[in-house]
Parts: sequence; structure tokens; C-alpha cells
Amino acid sequence: MTERMSARAAITAVTGPAAFTELPAPEEPAGRSSGPDGPLGWEGYDASRARAAERTGESESVVCGTGRIGTTDAVLISFEFGFLGGSLGERTGDRLEAAYIHAREEGLPVVSLIATGGSRMQEGMRALLQLQRVARQSALTRAAGLPQLAVVRDPTAGGGWATLGAGADIVLALPGAQIGFAGSRVRPPDADPYAYTAEAQLAAGHIDAVVRQDELRATVGRWLTLLTRGTRDGAGPVQPPDGLGGAGLPATGWDAVLRTRSPERPHAGAYLDAYFSRRESISGDRCGGTDPGMLCGFGLREGRTVAYAAQLGTATLPAGYRTAARLIRLADRLGIPVLTLVDTPGAANDAEAERAGAGSAIADLFAAVATARVPITSLLIGEGGSGGALALSAPGNTWATNDSYFSVIAPELATAILKRTPDQTRSTADQLRLRPQDLLSLGVVRGIVPGPAQQGVDERSRPAPPDRPSR
Repeated sequence: MTERMSARAAITAVTGPAAFTELPAPEEPAGRSSGPDGPLGWEGYDASRARAAERTGESESVVCGTGRIGTTDAVLISFEFGFLGGSLGERTGDRLEAAYIHAREEGLPVVSLIATGGSRMQEGMRALLQLQRVARQSALTRAAGLPQLAVVRDPTAGGGWATLGAGADIVLALPGAQIGFAGSRVRPPDADPYAYTAEAQLAAGHIDAVVRQDELRATVGRWLTLLTRGTRDGAGPVQPPDGLGGAGLPATGWDAVLRTRSPERPHAGAYLDAYFSRRESISGDRCGGTDPGMLCGFGLREGRTVAYAAQLGTATLPAGYRTAARLIRLADRLGIPVLTLVDTPGAANDAEAERAGAGSAIADLFAAVATARVPITSLLIGEGGSGGALALSAPGNTWATNDSYFSVIAPELATAILKRTPDQTRSTADQLRLRPQDLLSLGVVRGIVPGPAQQGVDERSRPAPPDRPSR
């Protein structure tokens, strides 16, 4: 870690020279009783506060106000670790509550710059109760459709991590920051110290990215631009990307299977790069898992923010389904349309996947897609392997490329289940009617997007089947 930043230095790190306007400290709530040395009469507490104020120049452990990050105005909450370890007391709770209320009144996103050791012991349970206040304010802000972004500094522990940090929509962390619910002095003596680092939290799916201090301003600015461009004005679904593979439709079912399994076939990364002018990724399911075979995030498409969830052609892990569900629910709350790219031989089905809850993860994604209020557009770009692919597909608004197939089961597995000989796999593929043109005639997809060599041919002009209305 570099030298620990003060609360105001952290604010400057994300706003740059832009003006920061501090919110006035709220008045003491009526009816709150607190004598000398706080609500517990903790001997020396007033003196400790006075020394902390003299040392840091702050009157409390948090600084709250408004400022501009990139092109976006935001409410900033920044912790001063030098003030009693950035701990949360009743007056801290007053300031945090006032900051969230101001964000909702002004319709501004909330950016929290966190460095805290947890709740303030000198105020006992009165301090711990502040976590409920913070959680409520965060929930109200979430319900108002306003994004919350956290930058986790060193160290971040206890309730500050479990509310402002882990509860944010997007969580960034500084390299090497100590992060965990348990602070360094209360962990088991044999605990692995790496588990409490920003890098370990990223690997476990609990934060979205580790960002260097000199990149904070640009990174947070890009995120705020993306997250604040949602709309509830009834804007329609986005158009699917154009196909990137070869022209022409497969002659047989087995031809379709071979084309999707070709190592030369373009995968999701190429589609996303061609579709978006820029994009930022989220990472992890917030349950301890990540899936390198699922790309999720937000991108700019012709000035419009679009959320995306894209499979990379591998068997999708439970963590991948949970991350996609997290992405879709966040986009839905912020009013951002969604694009999904479907490409998987199916859900991972080994013992580890079952222990990780494959069934419940797929069910959760089905529910997220089914209940989303924002439009979802899906493009089948490769293999569509059974329910593991269908979970990421938009009902009534799924399209297909020339080099894709969708099937209730892989032809080889269907052959085995039907007790056929291996040489019957090709004919079984034909019977499954899994080619793009078969899917169109069956009403499974709305249309077939053209490949780059198909000039003047656009299957997207075909209307949606009457029994499968588009979103």
C-alpha cells in the first residue's frame, strides 16, 4: 500500500481539482441523551475525540458532501481513518443518513470512499445500531433507482464493509487494501492473511476490480457515466449485434454443430468489442465465486448505456449464472436495457457445480430474466446447450447467428440416451432441428442476423412469431 490517504485526500483522488462542497453537520437529534464521555460514560472518550480532531482537523470520522467526478455530480462519503480508526458512532450515523437523504432529494449517485475499523466501542450498542440506519438509507437509495459505488481503502473492516462496502452496486478497491468483516486484531491466529486482501476478495467474487490510486478518478468517472444513463421512458430494446462469422446457413444439423465448435468461430469478446465504444466489467457473484466463462458489465453503444452478460463458449458455472442475475437486476433497477450473448455447451454438471448450487443458480437467472422490467435482447452466437443456455435467453426477443445452434440436448447425448449407435449422431442432430433456420421456423428465435459477407441480406426484418411477442 501507498501511504494511507486522509478523507479529503481520497475525495481529491476522485474529483481532482473539481469543487467539493461539504454538507453541514446535522444537528443532534432531539431526545438523544448523552452525558460526558458519550452514552456509556466511557472514561477518556471526550479526550480521545478531542485529540483525534486536533490530529486530523476533522470533527468526526466521516466527511460528506457533493462533488463532480468526470462529468457526473455525486454525493461523496469519505472516511477519516485517523479519527478513531474511522469508526462509526452516533454522530457518524447522523452524517451518513443526511448524505443519503441529500442524494435522494437531488437524484445523485452515492460514492463511498471507505477506510474504517468498524463500530465505535466507546459508544457500545448505540454505535452498532448505526449499521441499521446505514442499511436502511442504502436500501431507500437503491429503491429510488440511484447507483451506489464504493472505493474500499486500507483498512476496511466490520460493519462499514458489511454495509457501505459490500452493499454497494459496484465495489472497487485499492491494491493491497485489507478488507474483511473481521479486523486484523480479532481474526483467528492461524487465519491466512491473504484472504483479507483486496486481491483475495476479487478472486472470491466479492469486489469488481482492484484499481490503482492514480487510476481512480478516470475509473470512477467512467462507471458513473455508465450507471447514470438509465431511463424509464419506455425506450425499446437494443438491436442485436451483426454476426461476425461466415455467411450462409448450415446444410444439416451436424454441419451446424461443427460450425459452432470450430476454433475459428468468433466468441463473445469479439462481439462486445465491435458493439461497444467502451465498457466496464463487473466481477463475481458476491457469494464467493467467479466464472471466467461469463463476461458481465456495462457498455456505451451510440451514447446509450447497455448492460451485457455474455457466455464465452465454456460450460457455465453456478457463479456465472449468479453474476448474470446480479447484472440483470442492477440494470433493471437503474433502467438500463440488457444484451445477452448465448454461447455454452450447457451448465457445468460436475460434483463441484452441484455442491455450488447449479440448480438454484440457474433458477435465479431464469427469475431475473422473467421479472425484468427493462427490455432484454439476446443473440445466440455459438452453442445453445439446453437449459444452461436458455436461462440467459430473452423470451420472444432472441436472435441467432449463422454459426449457432440451439438444442434441448447435445446430439451426442441424445444419441446415447436413445440407445443409438454413435454413427447415428449426425441423423439425430437433424432430427433435433437445431439449425438457425430451424429455430426460426419453430418460433424459437425472432430472426437470423447476417454475417459480414451477406450484403443486403438482413433476416432481422422478419416479424416476430405471433405466439412469441417481443419485449
